[in-house]
Amino acid sequence: MSLIKTIEFDFLGDERGSLISLEENKNIPFDIKRVYYIFGTEQGVARGFHAHKNLQQVAICVKGSCRFILDNGKCRESIVLDSPSVGLFIGNNKWREMHDFSDDCVLVVLASDYYDEADYIRDYDEFLKEIRKANV
Repeated sequence: MSLIKTIEFDFLGDERGSLISLEENKNIPFDIKRVYYIFGTEQGVARGFHAHKNLQQVAICVKGSCRFILDNGKCRESIVLDSPSVGLFIGNNKWREMHDFSDDCVLVVLASDYYDEADYIRDYDEFLKEIRKANV
C-alpha cells in the first residue's frame, strides 16, 4: 500500500484566473484547526524531519515546487508537489522530509489540530520505537 495519498481539488476558472475552495470534512478530510505556510526557503535547505503522533495534515504547493519524502518505518516514498490543485495527505505516524524547494515555492499546510510540541517526534530512532510500540 502506497504512503502517498493525494487529493485532487476541483477548480473553477475563466479568463480572469482560477479558484480552488478548501473545505473541512469535504475535500479536506478533517476539521482544520491550523493553517501555516512555508516560503523563502533557501536552495539546498531541507525541512521537516519529524513525525506527529496524532496530527493529520494536507500540504499544498500553491506556487513553485518541492519534494516530500514520507516514511512509515518500513518504506520510504517520494513525491514532487508542483500544482495548487493537488494536496498531499499526511496521516499521523508518518516521518516527513521536504527537499528541493524551488526559489518561488509557497507551501501551505492545513492541520487537524493546534500546535502541540508534545505531538512531535523529532528523532528518527524514537519514531521507529513509537511505530514498533503501535504495531504490537
